[in-house]
Amino acid sequence: MKARYQYRFYPTDQQRLSLAQLFGCVRVVWNDALALSKVSKFPGYNSLAKSLTLSKKTEERKWLSDVSSVPLQQSLKQLEVAYKNYFDSLKGKRKGKKVGQPRFKKKTNSQSATFTKAAFSVQRGEVYLAKIGTIKPIWSRELPSEPSSVTVIKDCANRYFLSFVVEVQPNLAVTNNQSIGIDLGIKTFAVMSNGEKALSPNYSKHDRKIRRLQRKLARQQKDSKRRNGTRIRIAKLHNQISDTRKDFLQKLSTKIVKDNQVIVLEDLNVSGMVKNRRLSRVINLQGWREFRNLCEAKSEKFNRDFRVIDRWQPTSQICSCCGFRWGKIDLSVRSILCLNCSTEQQRDENASKNIEMVGMGHRHDLKCTQRDCKTTSVAEPNEA
Repeated sequence: MKARYQYRFYPTDQQRLSLAQLFGCVRVVWNDALALSKVSKFPGYNSLAKSLTLSKKTEERKWLSDVSSVPLQQSLKQLEVAYKNYFDSLKGKRKGKKVGQPRFKKKTNSQSATFTKAAFSVQRGEVYLAKIGTIKPIWSRELPSEPSSVTVIKDCANRYFLSFVVEVQPNLAVTNNQSIGIDLGIKTFAVMSNGEKALSPNYSKHDRKIRRLQRKLARQQKDSKRRNGTRIRIAKLHNQISDTRKDFLQKLSTKIVKDNQVIVLEDLNVSGMVKNRRLSRVINLQGWREFRNLCEAKSEKFNRDFRVIDRWQPTSQICSCCGFRWGKIDLSVRSILCLNCSTEQQRDENASKNIEMVGMGHRHDLKCTQRDCKTTSVAEPNEA
């Protein structure tokens, strides 16, 4: 299986100028090809590559020859993949949400350029890029195999990264635990069926600063130096939140996948949940989908069984001990006393146990679920 290994590097002043020129050429090639595709039907990669070769001979685009041709060709291939995903989405061949048309690239967004084997090499801890020079990244870990391609990335906060695509072998380590169900939340990010809990990091401090700076950005004049400085400050705060969340999710997903053979999650309707104006901003900061993707990818790497149950399963409406269904309860109610079996159930722990049972194929006795009993809350309401 393929994986990405990303490393940060600090370019010299000359390399910074060369990379800026490269990013500009890649952006121009993408935008020119996209503009040509919007006028008529998408011509395909071969036709766009011929147009790129002819444009280098013109007076207006002769400066495209000053950079390596490999990232320019890769930009056209990426545009072809973007159009393929768009057409497959229209025809219903692609799963998930509908994919929109490719968009024009902007100078203020994150920039990237991809090099294949013919245009880069890794030797003695240094990376050589064609017409850029030798770069010394910070090797936080070793590459597991020889990379097939490398992408140079400059994010909105002016940080530079090298992203390698390498081939990794699945880890067939054996674990003692059989299965685990995970219920995702806001304040407590994950409640597991074995009783463990993972508290969510606090993003409120950086989020308040972002909201204040965004109001300031809206009042500043466009294309001014002060506005550009504010934009970079906002990007840095977003990166701090993203890095904190990514570190938390990576460590949590690795621990869960290594310790359990079967991982069961619930298919959450996040697009519907964010319509709640009071919780939408907090929900977007959690990264539930990113956590699910990490668990799925690492389950494949460590030879684990990853399962997702239906979103319509009433996991928070059923007692995990006796199977009695008490129906919908308010979100502020965190503890419930089941009068059928006299068991006090914590809302999230009960849901995680039900998620595990549904994922493993277990069902409660339907006769118990239809008894005419009532349940009462035994804890004072708390905010989610």
